[in-house]
Amino acid sequence: KYAIDLRSITQGRGTFSLKFSHYEEVAANIVQEIIAKSKEEEEDKK
Repeated sequence: KYAIDLRSITQGRGTFSLKFSHYEEVAANIVQEIIAKSKEEEEDKK
């Protein structure tokens, strides 16, 4: 969406770039949710 809006506002001349900043530690309860969802998705593929 941002790229489309930027091109529209700048009449196709605007550009942007992204640069990785850092990783951040995830809370333990969220880690467990991510793992559970990943396992569920793997089971659905089988």
